[in-house]
Amino acid sequence: MDLADLTRDLETLRTDALDAVAAAPDAATLEALELDVLGKKGRLTAVLRGIGGLPPDDRTKVGAIANDVRHAVEAALAERGTALRGSELEARLRAETVDVTTPGRPIRRGTLHPSIEAMREIAAIFEQFGFQVYESPEIEDDLTNFQMLNIPPDHPARDLWDTLYVDVEGRLLRTHTSPGQIRVMHSEKPPIRALLPGRCFRYEAIDASHGSEFFQVEGLMIDEGTTMADLKGLLDQFAKAMYGADKRTRFRPGYYPFTEPSVAFDVECLVCGGVGCPACGRSGWMTILGAGMVHPVVLQYGGLDPELYQGFAFGMGPERIKMLKHGITDLRLFLENDLRFLEQFR
Repeated sequence: MDLADLTRDLETLRTDALDAVAAAPDAATLEALELDVLGKKGRLTAVLRGIGGLPPDDRTKVGAIANDVRHAVEAALAERGTALRGSELEARLRAETVDVTTPGRPIRRGTLHPSIEAMREIAAIFEQFGFQVYESPEIEDDLTNFQMLNIPPDHPARDLWDTLYVDVEGRLLRTHTSPGQIRVMHSEKPPIRALLPGRCFRYEAIDASHGSEFFQVEGLMIDEGTTMADLKGLLDQFAKAMYGADKRTRFRPGYYPFTEPSVAFDVECLVCGGVGCPACGRSGWMTILGAGMVHPVVLQYGGLDPELYQGFAFGMGPERIKMLKHGITDLRLFLENDLRFLEQFR
């Protein structure tokens, strides 16, 4: 291959490359074209492979022409690239144009979960009577969860709490918030007015009225001369604040190992107003919590003298409080995270 052939090939390459650059529709095509013409294995390199057979003077001439071709193609690529990037930016700006006169999209407003909201409502009522909110751990030991609450290992009352144990000797997921009573008695001196909200766990079949995970709110009051009448009056005021000043309440005998005597606390049916309906089993009453006077054994485990101090405790499920207040019939709704249900409490 002589000088004339190489010169002709370089001029042809120049023309073809410049035409291709001018016709490139986008930046990606332009990059591919640059690699095809000027790359290490590109068309310009392929043409220059024949330079080795030329005389020294001709090599210089071909080299100068090749440099001109390279510079021309590089300049064309740079100019076309600038134009293409400008066009792409302009198109993007047009596509992303915002009409500032268009009304904004409404922002979805969140709200507290109904269980948390119920616990806050309960706390707000009892705080008016001097109760303070305390926290206790969700993972407890058997001693605090059962034994110090007058439930020894062989006590048949343990059948009432289907316990979930963790992979640590002697540890379990608390079955109720009652062990918080012991912790408060160990950390505070009477008079004590404590409210203990929290999550509890039991190995139960899940249905409309039972769950393996649920919330409880425990209340504890200890002082000198505390009586059942104080408990009755406090819970009566709570029920009226929660459900209405016209609602009647009552005590019924109940059983809890850690209180003696124990009671179930009922409020007048919120559906039928006391006449009798399926919602309350046609009794006219709905049970909202359990309560009783703190057992002397529990006071002793709490480090208090039962001859000097008396107290009462009560425990309720905030989900049940919410269910009765709003006519909800299925406990499972509280943990299914269905927005159609949760949005109703905004």
